[in-house]
Amino acid sequence: VQLQASGGGLVQTGGSLRLSCAASGIFFSINDMAWYRQGPGNQRVLVARVTRGGSTRYADSVKGRFTISRDNARSTVDLQMNSLKPEDTDVYYCFAQISRGAVPYNYWGQGTQVTVSS
Repeated sequence: VQLQASGGGLVQTGGSLRLSCAASGIFFSINDMAWYRQGPGNQRVLVARVTRGGSTRYADSVKGRFTISRDNARSTVDLQMNSLKPEDTDVYYCFAQISRGAVPYNYWGQGTQVTVSS
């Protein structure tokens, strides 16, 4: 099972970016999917999470600006980031909890850099 993330880049303050992540491989089902962020020397922290049924949860810092969505048929999760701020700059990682048989496993995609210039 692999998670392939894309969509990071450099944008000015107030701009938008869309991150995408696709799961591939052989698996039974995908439970929660999410996006996390991590800066140098910092722990990886949750940005947004979406359940298989579509319930969402956001970090307070991104509420009203970011929107997480998923396509269960395509095994993808996206993060639409609007009104970006310099403090949003970080490496962003997609996450998926995937069931292979009865056991769930946590998977991470490779990081994608998001840089917001002031």
